[in-house]
Amino acid sequence: MTDAITEAYNQECLSPDSRLRDVTSRLKLPAKLAAAHGAGSLPRPLFLAEREIQEFTDDLKGFFDLLTALPERLFDGNVDRYADAVGVSPRRAALMKRLGVAPILHGRADLHHDGTSFKLLEFNVGTHLGGTDRAEVLRLHLEDEAFRSFAEEHRLDYAHTGSQIIDVLRKLGEQVTGGSEPVIAFVEADGGLAPYLHLVLSFQEMAARLGMKILLAEVSQVTSKDDKLYLDDTPIDVVLRYFSTNQLCADGRDGAEAEPFFRAHEAGKTLLYTPLDGLLFEQKTSLALLSDPEWRGAYTAEETELIDRLLPWTRLLTDGETTADGERVDMLDYCHANRADLLLKPGGQDGGRGIVSGWTVDDRTWREALASGNGKEWLVQRRVVPRNEPMVDPETLQIRDWQATWGMFVTPHGYGGFHIRALPADLDGILWLGNVPHVRKTGVFHYAAPDKEA
Repeated sequence: MTDAITEAYNQECLSPDSRLRDVTSRLKLPAKLAAAHGAGSLPRPLFLAEREIQEFTDDLKGFFDLLTALPERLFDGNVDRYADAVGVSPRRAALMKRLGVAPILHGRADLHHDGTSFKLLEFNVGTHLGGTDRAEVLRLHLEDEAFRSFAEEHRLDYAHTGSQIIDVLRKLGEQVTGGSEPVIAFVEADGGLAPYLHLVLSFQEMAARLGMKILLAEVSQVTSKDDKLYLDDTPIDVVLRYFSTNQLCADGRDGAEAEPFFRAHEAGKTLLYTPLDGLLFEQKTSLALLSDPEWRGAYTAEETELIDRLLPWTRLLTDGETTADGERVDMLDYCHANRADLLLKPGGQDGGRGIVSGWTVDDRTWREALASGNGKEWLVQRRVVPRNEPMVDPETLQIRDWQATWGMFVTPHGYGGFHIRALPADLDGILWLGNVPHVRKTGVFHYAAPDKEA
């Protein structure tokens, strides 16, 4: 069952003289935004009740507090023991701990909506995220006369992710400059800019429209003098971090190239947004420590209810017994018997790399995946089947169902908008590198609703 706004939008798109159904193709996108997001868009945005967004945002904040308290709650404050438990190598953990600061609530929660509520698939903590410029497309929707009329009738609004990020960067930089406009550098790992340059340039274009010039650099291009960072001869006040410990430690390296960034941050001369400490808690395996009843004694009844409300069944893929469906079971036997309801994930990868969805492979492939993935660096998670999102195809005028992964941004401001990636409902609903050609994208408009939508 769809919400009333979606139903009204689709009905309007089905009318013979509708100006809504081809809004997406009619938008006049700036050049770099068009290069990044001009192709592969869904026929319409998604719509969501403002109250549901706020309730989930509150839950996510509470979940973040539990997630970042895992070392204290479960390992007597020993971060190294926690890191070992979730499969983070000592070399990577040393970089993540280097500044010893409290993680900042800034990230993207990837969700499926099962028709009743959102379920958390993973939580990417930090600034190294795609889709932050997606709100620019929503802004342009409101410049279209037909869509603006619909939005005004139904009192639609949206959160601008990029605007929130620019505001945070500006305020942070003013701590360095004493109040004047700061110099911000978007810094990737060496070799990291080229594969995603079209997306980076779109972010830079958006920032310029919002009044902020963003410099682009890779780690080795940034120099240090007296613990102040520079790009060529330009002093940098804030680094918007897009490099990760996986990149810094690739090929057996120890990440020493990041040390000037750490010293500059400690000196307060160039601040790092966000520090690497948050990466300790974006490991997918961290979710298993919250989901597994073995650790439930560390949480209150209210906290346990929150965990169960957000997380699907999630376990580290290790030998021995666990709890499933209210019973004690052998982990591997349970995984073998329930292939069609489970997926296997590597804890430290992103972009869908390494994911094996049991319902799309045969028994032999699933057995081999479980054997190769067995260990604390891997997790197994129960499938969350996304609800269908009906769209009117502008060409055929037929309703087609899609299934969405909702990427919900949170920043120090709170809710920061959505980046929607969707697949046709007849595919498996899990985003990975192999089905990228089928993925379509959009954003979310919210609306006020007195009663919870079905």
